[in-house]
Amino acid sequence: MKKIILALSFLFMALLVNAQKGHDGWLTNYDEALKQVKAENKKILMVFSGSDWCRPCIMLSKEVFQKEVFQKYAHDHYILLYVNFPRKSANKLSSEQQKHNDNLAAKFNKNGDFPKVVVLNSDGSIVGSLGYEAGGAKNYIDKLNTLEP
Repeated sequence: MKKIILALSFLFMALLVNAQKGHDGWLTNYDEALKQVKAENKKILMVFSGSDWCRPCIMLSKEVFQKEVFQKYAHDHYILLYVNFPRKSANKLSSEQQKHNDNLAAKFNKNGDFPKVVVLNSDGSIVGSLGYEAGGAKNYIDKLNTLEP
């Protein structure tokens, strides 16, 4: 019984840490994303999400961001930046990360829309933005392509 409890505890901690990191392969620091964008000549795809309370955010993640077709497309075109605003205490961000996310929201998501996907060019200017779009990863990629200048 102790082994089961211990194993479940480790699993819970792994899920908690993963939730705080955001999506696998996504950055959580704007300055790092901007440096990488300039070095790789890509754009930033910044996602404002409420990962543990916003149903459309969760749907966007499952229907688009976790799909292989999107991941391959994004790898070639974007540096991915995840700006999360969880509400559950188990998913609480560090105070430093929360302040960082609040500053990004004040600049790029003044209306507090969730989810909000903002595409930025290499100098940090907004190219365009989207919210949740039904239709899966291919449809979302098509919508992102309409934002290209």
